[in-house]
Amino acid sequence: MDRRTPWVVGVSGASGTPYAAAVLRALFEAGEPVDLIVSRAARLTILDETGRPFRDAHWKDDLAAWLGTTPGDVVHWPAGDLAAGPSSGSYPVRGLAVVPASTAACAGIAIGLSKDLLQRAAEVSLKERRRVVVVPRETPVTRSHLEHLIALHDAGAVVLPASPGFYGAGAGATAQQLVDFVAGKVLDALGVPHSLFRRWAGELNAR
Repeated sequence: MDRRTPWVVGVSGASGTPYAAAVLRALFEAGEPVDLIVSRAARLTILDETGRPFRDAHWKDDLAAWLGTTPGDVVHWPAGDLAAGPSSGSYPVRGLAVVPASTAACAGIAIGLSKDLLQRAAEVSLKERRRVVVVPRETPVTRSHLEHLIALHDAGAVVLPASPGFYGAGAGATAQQLVDFVAGKVLDALGVPHSLFRRWAGELNAR
């Protein structure tokens, strides 16, 4: 039997939960299994940005309502469960994306704090030399945040700021198109095929 080897998606408390939703939908559409970790702060942000709760006891229903679709192969791990599968390097995963990544999450991962399962899972993926994508959104940034991002880069992570490009849809791009652009770049970094945005082909005004 084939061993399930998921992508871990960690959602931290930074503003930008639509990016996480777009990444999750795209992974499910690609038929990829996902292990999901939603931090305590992220639950407040999801509620604030969508009006929808995310509760451990009702996570399947809450996830479907948040994404607006029925999720695919997904396992949810509570952020406080430091004995969960992704906390160990022997647990098989393909890699991890933290989207969005708060300054606190970036700092905790960079210094190996392992304050919660999200930080621990990211640290494990780094030490095991798996693909790690960190999506900071906050701007402007302080020197300490830049130093933590450099530390993550040096540890092998892809630092992928939530900075959408406009060449796919132009100045009239919708919010969802801009969100999908960033989500598509995350999937590119993970090596997962998608059709979330129109790629640059070296031709101006090609729409």
